[in-house]
Amino acid sequence: MHEILQKDLLAPRVTRYRVLAPEVARARRAGQFVIVRPRDDSERIPLTIADGDAETVTLVVQEVGKTTAVMADMEAGESLADVCGPLGEPTRIHQVGTVVVVGGGIGIAPAHPIAQAHKAAGNHVIAILGARSRDLLIMEEEMQRASHETVIMTDDGSYGEKGFVTTALKRLIDDGRQIAEVVAIGPAIMMKMVSQLTRDYGIPTLVSLNTIMIDGTGMCGGCRVTVGNKTRFVCVDGPEFDGHQVDFDLMMRRQAMYSEHERRAYEEYQRTHRCRLDARLEAARS
Repeated sequence: MHEILQKDLLAPRVTRYRVLAPEVARARRAGQFVIVRPRDDSERIPLTIADGDAETVTLVVQEVGKTTAVMADMEAGESLADVCGPLGEPTRIHQVGTVVVVGGGIGIAPAHPIAQAHKAAGNHVIAILGARSRDLLIMEEEMQRASHETVIMTDDGSYGEKGFVTTALKRLIDDGRQIAEVVAIGPAIMMKMVSQLTRDYGIPTLVSLNTIMIDGTGMCGGCRVTVGNKTRFVCVDGPEFDGHQVDFDLMMRRQAMYSEHERRAYEEYQRTHRCRLDARLEAARS
């Protein structure tokens, strides 16, 4: 059992957990993830390790379905049933010069340890952070510490600059910045647009594919993607791949296959669990 030592709300429906998991914490490297079961009867969910120390790992979770809702309802002092890992291939970190780390939405969390590792390796790190609005921007201070320069973009202009992360990236390129590598993590459409932009300029680009994973061992095939016209499994071959080789359109179609099942399970959890919980709280107050 892995105790939740600290729980913080970072944005609407986005929660950060500091979890006691010493064996995972000591073995982890940038880019790796864990498979978590909140309760004994929960399904498995993949969560990228956003930070950690010798004893704990930090997980950032967006409530999008039943299992993430179950985890959102847990409090500090409770324990997660399973935290299995670290899994996946770690990010390849070398001293290459200037690295631009692009994080969009919840993707800022897995981008954080990669920025940390590149900075520690002696690279000049420029972080581009994107969100729909200011209230949805997460881990700004952490990313500022992990990078040398930080650019913030919001879709509605409520914070930083108005526009998309590709706007800021193109400006860096047009300004003549010698970018050795780009790392992009976020919604699939964002990673696709970043990869299209960098392909035109011949800038190597890594993307982290947060597709559906179940067992984390490659046995189920649920996370298969097409990279360079070959089938790859995100959990064992990734999660990072050459963004110029990924078939993002196929990936997005596969992600949409499960959306209706996730919606139904989430709505059922809301009705059967949270409604009863609200009723008990209301009774306790009266």
